[in-house]
Amino acid sequence: MPYEAPTHTVERSLRATTGARIIAGVDEVGRGAWAGPVTVCAAVTGLRRPPAGLTDSKLLTLKRRTRIAVELEDWVTSHALGHASPEEIDDLGMTAALRLAAVRALDALPVRPDAVILDGKHDYLGGPWRVRTVIKGDQSCVAVAAASVLAKVRRDKMMAELGAEHAHFGFADNAGYPSPVHRAALAEWGPTPHHRLSWAYLDALPRWRHLKKARNGADGGVPEIEGQLGFDF
Repeated sequence: MPYEAPTHTVERSLRATTGARIIAGVDEVGRGAWAGPVTVCAAVTGLRRPPAGLTDSKLLTLKRRTRIAVELEDWVTSHALGHASPEEIDDLGMTAALRLAAVRALDALPVRPDAVILDGKHDYLGGPWRVRTVIKGDQSCVAVAAASVLAKVRRDKMMAELGAEHAHFGFADNAGYPSPVHRAALAEWGPTPHHRLSWAYLDALPRWRHLKKARNGADGGVPEIEGQLGFDF
């Protein structure tokens, strides 16, 4: 399926209007999953030509995404990942958990960015970072697209490793998102230590409903419907 390749337009704009030289693209994966962490990647790319085929990770096949991720490891100027655990998501709410993971990623970069391009329309990062939000930035901005692919591949690998401990749940295939296998395993076995216990899926599981934690909505977090439908899968 044809798509428009991402460009450095936003990066160039930030350089021209703010004087920023080190610009990190930031994207997340795992926001709507039922199990596993939410993972954020911060990638600094400069203005070089990106690997062929780079785009939003969700538009790539597994084979192409894996190949491009290998190329990106050597191509990006620097990158780092941050994670927020299921327990942190339950305790803090999704918006705060996203910020925690993003700050962990940005703090792990070897040099602090002058500006951040954040995928989406909501700035969940905030000060002291200088943030530019871009809707569908993972399709239009090179640095965000790179972060999207690196975050997706790394988190999928983590979930596959967790799947070895919990074979019934199919984490290697569904990455902790809703799927028929995942739903059936939850009904039979109940949530694992890697599940988010404030998510709405527990409402449909009478045997395990007593395990549900009250969800923290005070931070204006992501609506619970995303935990039901599994966006970003």
